[in-house]
Amino acid sequence: MLLTDKTAVIYGAGGSIGGAVARAFAAEGARVHLVGRTRETLEAVAGDIRDIGIKDAELAVVDALDESAVTEHLAHVGDVDVSFNLVSRGDVQGLPITEMPVDDFLRPVLNGTRANFITARAAARRMAERGSGVVLTLNSGSAHGSPMMGGTGPADAATDSLVRNLAMELGPRGVRAVGLWAAGIPETLTIEKLGKVNPDLNEAAIQGILDQLSSLRMTRRNPTLAEITATAVFLASDHAASITGTFVNVTGGMFPG
Repeated sequence: MLLTDKTAVIYGAGGSIGGAVARAFAAEGARVHLVGRTRETLEAVAGDIRDIGIKDAELAVVDALDESAVTEHLAHVGDVDVSFNLVSRGDVQGLPITEMPVDDFLRPVLNGTRANFITARAAARRMAERGSGVVLTLNSGSAHGSPMMGGTGPADAATDSLVRNLAMELGPRGVRAVGLWAAGIPETLTIEKLGKVNPDLNEAAIQGILDQLSSLRMTRRNPTLAEITATAVFLASDHAASITGTFVNVTGGMFPG
């Protein structure tokens, strides 16, 4: 197994992507710590991990925007090999930037940058002391330009820059920083989830979005959740020991690398 004996802390582990990553990491032998703001969703993921015969996952209700809470939790965890931030940022999409309220535009930029910085810094400090570890992040790659996405593009750009700068500073100390670009995962694009971002969407509109996204990809198909998690497992493993300071494009080539 690729992650045997590694300790992984997953922020936003109660979400669709976070839960899938947690299950995949546990299946590959990692000791998984599920972190999020809602105990019920974390317990559901922990139950899934137990049901497939894997050792129990630890869970903690922690707000990734709270510096003290994140630091205190990691002190409890101890040594960390992998830190993966998958916390939702509160993106609002579907409006032209010129018609978007200031708070809706800035929310993903401020929340995303704060959560990524707090979680990455806390984990990287502990990793650097031991001389090994990897900080993972995820965004949509919209920093390259995506209309009607509000603050998503600027938030992604901040994350891209943070990852590259972390990698340059931490590389000499044995710590990697890597990101994934992933957009338009069909299993996560539901009415319930997208309604929080754009309340005017219906099933037909969502299918139209998926069709449009697939037509833009070099592969002409949208990435699956299983492909995203498999890539994350690889990047977290020692097989990716030379990969740092970059984003792996799991969008089917929608954006340039």
